[in-house]
Amino acid sequence: MKQFAAKTARPLPVIILADVSGSMGENDKIGMLNRAIKEMLQTFTKESRLNAEIQVALITFGGNGAIAHVPLAPAHQIQSFQELTADGGTPMGGAFKEVTKLLEDKDVIPSRAYRPTLVLISDGQPDPGSDWESALEELRRSDRAQKATRMAMAIGDDADEQMMAKFINNPEIPLFKAHNALDVVRFFRAVSMSVTSRSRSATPNQPIEISYEDIPDDDLDLDDLVFKK
Repeated sequence: MKQFAAKTARPLPVIILADVSGSMGENDKIGMLNRAIKEMLQTFTKESRLNAEIQVALITFGGNGAIAHVPLAPAHQIQSFQELTADGGTPMGGAFKEVTKLLEDKDVIPSRAYRPTLVLISDGQPDPGSDWESALEELRRSDRAQKATRMAMAIGDDADEQMMAKFINNPEIPLFKAHNALDVVRFFRAVSMSVTSRSRSATPNQPIEISYEDIPDDDLDLDDLVFKK
């Protein structure tokens, strides 16, 4: 009797690079980020895994350096999310190095995986001592990072928008600028919609363009909290 192996869904990695420096504690920006990430994880958990299995990693950079706050794992297996806290500087260069190392590790992200989605969030400028310029250039030269969908959200007026725009690799994907709490949640809903649309597609390697203006927000009950100093 012939044995038939069940089809295994191919991984679709989503890697978040989140600024958790001290300034993210102002106006509860870190609170809105926690809420948005938890909602995104809940959305991914509900998705079918017949074709693509959405996997999530969260790399944070702040007072504890750049660390894997959530190592890459299938979204439905992430049972609890330890909320982020804001402290310290902005060692963004370390985060770029961490994500480059993760992308190139084929034991963690196998060759059969679909093209990753990388998401950068920050409300400030990289620490000068974090060697961010060479780290970003190394990331941009990475074959897997070049093929990935790279998105970024600048929170407030102090974010280094010019630097963050260099992180993005598709001219059709603009740098998203968040000025209030609603914008943070709207951005993550755009990310979620893009990824889930890919996971349902017959061709998940093809990027799905989502207009930020099309993201629904009528079910949100948020104060109009403006992120300005």
